[in-house]
Amino acid sequence: MWCNPVRLTVIIPTYNEAENLPNIVSALFSLPIENLRLLVVDDNSPDGTGELADEAVLEHPGRMAVLHRRGKAGLGTAYIAGFQYALKDGATAVGQMDADFSHPPEKLVELTVALQTCDVALGSRYVAGGRVDEGWPVWRKGLSAWANFYARTILDLPVRDVTGGFRLWRRETLLGMPLEMLRSNGYSFQIELAYVAHLLGFSQKEVPIYFADRRWGQSKMSFRIQREAAIQVWRMRYRYRCLHSKRFQNKPG
Repeated sequence: MWCNPVRLTVIIPTYNEAENLPNIVSALFSLPIENLRLLVVDDNSPDGTGELADEAVLEHPGRMAVLHRRGKAGLGTAYIAGFQYALKDGATAVGQMDADFSHPPEKLVELTVALQTCDVALGSRYVAGGRVDEGWPVWRKGLSAWANFYARTILDLPVRDVTGGFRLWRRETLLGMPLEMLRSNGYSFQIELAYVAHLLGFSQKEVPIYFADRRWGQSKMSFRIQREAAIQVWRMRYRYRCLHSKRFQNKPG
């Protein structure tokens, strides 16, 4: 059952995002979304991102929290820790997004509306109306499009943007996901989430977004991460071969 009003917790994993964090916090809390909360999961950023997040908590009491981790432990485990925290905290909807403004904060409003009629709402670069940064070179646009085609084809996914990390989940959907089974810890984690949700029969709706290049700081993307994602797709197909529209019922921690 959909909860109205929604209590949305947006999770932002960070590593060296000091240049972006204050601005993204301000942008999120300026949105016309009631009961919006923000959870930063910081991997001991040496540039002081964690300390800036703590300061922001004091500026937004009761609306923001920070999970400090001891080291750079990866995107997948950061999100799982964030999911668990948000569910314990009573969130009825949980969001994923980056700190670098590649995911347009204002689109959270449209994603929240979309979540009323689906189990997962995704910000998508590859549906009608969606675009990637106009300044990207042709090779980068081609690589991104090919990576999505590759994963979609191997896993037989109906989702167009399987590598995107801008998503909203219903509480009940996350509780039905076997988070303890997930193994990917890089950007392939996003593919694995979408794949498992599809196998379990959860409905996913894509909302078009303009995916801009980061404004400040350095990208975390690398050839190693891309290679890991390509290999992990085949491992996912094997690992979840017996998972077919069967609802897992996880108990909240």
